[in-house]
Amino acid sequence: MRRAAVAIAAGAMAVSLAACGSAKESGDNADSTGSAKKGNDIKVGLLLPENATARYEKFDRVLIEKKVKELTNGKGEVVYANAKQDASTQNQQVDTMVTNKVDVLIVDAVDSKAIAGSVKKAKDAGIPVVAYDRLAEGPIDAYTSFDNVTVGKTQGEALLKALGDKAKDGQIVMMNGSSTDPNAAQFKQGAHDVLDGKVKVGREYDTKEWKPENANSNMEGAISALGKDKIVGVYSANDGMAGGIITALKAAGIADIPVTGQDAELAGVQRIVTGEQYMSVYKPYPQEADVAAEMAVALAQGKSLDSIAKDKVDSPTTKAIPSVLVPVVSLTKDNINDTVIKDGIYTVNEICTGKYKAACDKIGLK
Repeated sequence: MRRAAVAIAAGAMAVSLAACGSAKESGDNADSTGSAKKGNDIKVGLLLPENATARYEKFDRVLIEKKVKELTNGKGEVVYANAKQDASTQNQQVDTMVTNKVDVLIVDAVDSKAIAGSVKKAKDAGIPVVAYDRLAEGPIDAYTSFDNVTVGKTQGEALLKALGDKAKDGQIVMMNGSSTDPNAAQFKQGAHDVLDGKVKVGREYDTKEWKPENANSNMEGAISALGKDKIVGVYSANDGMAGGIITALKAAGIADIPVTGQDAELAGVQRIVTGEQYMSVYKPYPQEADVAAEMAVALAQGKSLDSIAKDKVDSPTTKAIPSVLVPVVSLTKDNINDTVIKDGIYTVNEICTGKYKAACDKIGLK
């Protein structure tokens, strides 16, 4: 699917940081949508997929709103809607945004295929669309996310490192994300690239709607099928599911096996501190959100994306989409200070609340 060079993982940080302010510096040529040039008085529609995962309300929405204000001297407006994991609701939200004549849309799709018709409606109305975090289908104008195959590889490599010699004899359970999310397929691909041939996958699931309760139920089934003494680790595609998985492991009396994650949610970081969860993938949301805002403002103002998006990716329906992919970091107890705390995602006090304080002290988190 992706034509972007492998080297993007090394260069994306510089690209995304260089992007700050570039919407203002972009050339004055109108983009391919033919959007009329506008000033700072623009309306940006922001559609996020769900609110069960902490990142969307706590980080993505806030960061994008802040950056749009900054780029438009406080004149730009963000119109926000959350689909709460319902693809039909999100399609209706796009229709409403089109009716209300927003100047540009930023869409993080619940279902990448189901959103395609709504993306076309927006385009037909002269509204450019930025695919955010997930590569939606339809005539997308720009895309920013993380290198999702690399995310899966990062998780797989961390799991193999944690397993050590146990990888040769035991079995793991793979808890992938939702089959409607194109990112989930790429996470899975990256993980399999690393894990296949090195450890036996005893059971594997695509978890409906990414829900922790569904991951919990799947894990209970895996434990029943494989036997609790046969499972040596769990690949979990994100932190929310890791929470449900760990609850099932505890209920079965299984402890001290590595579980992966993603998103660096506060609860996930706290589980890493205590050792219940081995790792998470930290995705620098400020960079991703800034780039999305840069792209949206530039498109709304009829400007070129050339100074923002240096790479191209293909979706199943659209070729050569201007794109920025942001690199990720494997988060373990050894680098919490250098990642989520250094970047201001959490404070030590937020992580090291009462029952976590002793564990924080033990790993030098003060």
